Amino acid sequence: MSLVEVEEANPVMASAPIAPYNSSPLGNSSSPNASRESLKMEPLADVAMLPGEERVIDKDIIYICPFNAAVKGKVFITNYRLYFKNTDSDMRNLRFALKQEGHSRRDIFEIIFKYAFPLSHGMQLFAFLSQEKYEENGWNVYEAMEEYRRQGVPNSEWRVTFINKNYELCDTYPTILVVPYKATDEDLKRVATFRSRCRIPVLSWFHKENHAVIMRCSQPLVGMSGKRNKDDERYLDLIREANGTTKLTIYDARPNVNAVANKATGGGYEGDDAYQNAELVFLDIHNIHVMRESLKKLKDIVYPNVEESHWLSSLESTHWLEHIKLVLSGAIQVADKVSSGSSVVVHCSDGWDRTAQLTSLAMLMLDSYYRTLRGFQVLLEKEWIGFGHKFASRIGHGDKNHADQDRSPIFVQFIDCVWQMTKQFPTAFEFNERLLVVILDHLYSCRFGTFLYNCESARESNNVRAKTVSLWSSVNSDTSLYINPFYTPESSRVLYPVASMRHLELWVTYYIRWNPRIQHQQQSPVEQRYKELLVLRDQYLKKLEELQLSDSAPSSTHLTNSSTPNAATPNQRITHLQTPF
Repeated sequence: MSLVEVEEANPVMASAPIAPYNSSPLGNSSSPNASRESLKMEPLADVAMLPGEERVIDKDIIYICPFNAAVKGKVFITNYRLYFKNTDSDMRNLRFALKQEGHSRRDIFEIIFKYAFPLSHGMQLFAFLSQEKYEENGWNVYEAMEEYRRQGVPNSEWRVTFINKNYELCDTYPTILVVPYKATDEDLKRVATFRSRCRIPVLSWFHKENHAVIMRCSQPLVGMSGKRNKDDERYLDLIREANGTTKLTIYDARPNVNAVANKATGGGYEGDDAYQNAELVFLDIHNIHVMRESLKKLKDIVYPNVEESHWLSSLESTHWLEHIKLVLSGAIQVADKVSSGSSVVVHCSDGWDRTAQLTSLAMLMLDSYYRTLRGFQVLLEKEWIGFGHKFASRIGHGDKNHADQDRSPIFVQFIDCVWQMTKQFPTAFEFNERLLVVILDHLYSCRFGTFLYNCESARESNNVRAKTVSLWSSVNSDTSLYINPFYTPESSRVLYPVASMRHLELWVTYYIRWNPRIQHQQQSPVEQRYKELLVLRDQYLKKLEELQLSDSAPSSTHLTNSSTPNAATPNQRITHLQTPF
């Protein structure tokens, strides 16, 4: 026998099955012209194939299960996924044993490798081959102008600029930007020369009551010589003056020592001498490389076996929850400052990793709209996808180079922070944990176009909106799957989660969910009972409405020419009965 190891590019090998049964997304695709002739194929009779999905090969195989004994079965490979047909429980990190005769193990390994990393083999990602159709068009979820108007801009303090309509000012920014009303487009061009990647400070969120704002950008290009730029200094003053903020707070996500070290490569931070009306605060959040190593350590203690004997010390040694704490703590500071009426500027080095974490989490704390199912989609589209988080580089869609130093679980970490908030505020979010898991599954799956490429300009040049389906098309076609039954809308409430190690937990139902012992614990009995009661309530209300309509039907002919203002309609009577269980 010979062993073939297959590992997914998923964090902690924990992505959910993208299709029924023991499916494992390869995050890949292309037309199946691999060598099939020498390998007989059986139809995938009990597998629901996706539109556009095609079978490539199948093979009798032995699955080396980390939880149970060796399992015989058949592996099927399509242009989208690997499917192992057996009678046991789900699996994610697959280890197979193949017979050596005919050297067929090399054939199947090469096919898996090819379809797992299509871009490295000159093929397309599966999202471009998928033929799924939905009534909802998820690409319409986010419209920049509509969202800015919802926030209350443009106004006398802030204006919309189209200077980046052809991505000429900044190729990693969206086309629609909001900037200080008093700043001209010529000012913006001059400021861009002094900000890394030309990512100038632009508005992310506007507080309707106190007019404080959250601005995002990249680091200033100070360098070792301590260069200054009068246009950049004046621009930050315009931000401060817009709502009369006494002192503009600049939150630099990096540790102080890292920001100083960045001067050696031409970067840096806003010094007190140049930015006298600003206060600089370092948030001590580590870089992408530290986060990548932290998640690797976490994977080592939860797979294939959970480290039971020294669990707490092992978990502490990964520093994962410590990083979660620092990100949440930074976002709390941003939200608190804005809530108190002071405007803030947030940046890290390039403004597309830690910056996105901080701005989006702070906005989630401040604005209840982002805590709705639709609003959360808008938040992701705006702060992560629109403002150029490098999904392609950080995740490595379809690329075989696992050692790429650009890989990092920054977005996974953000979703983990959101999950921590939902645990601390179980009634504040309209969406449930399932939505967060599905988002992370499809972050890696390449089934939808939502998280492909590094920025808006790249997605536009690859015609992603026309050639692929949005994840939100799938989500919004059946929203009942993602609704939190405990949700209670509170429009003006600001959420301040407790960012201490005592109140943070490992997201077990995501990171360890493929362990058979964990799978049985995933459904909360309280939530399940609540859902059952809601269904029962809806059934009773429907029955009541039918009875009321049938009661009123015989007398309707006598009421055609009269009005009875005191009589309640069936719908009006029903509303009095909608008491929560």
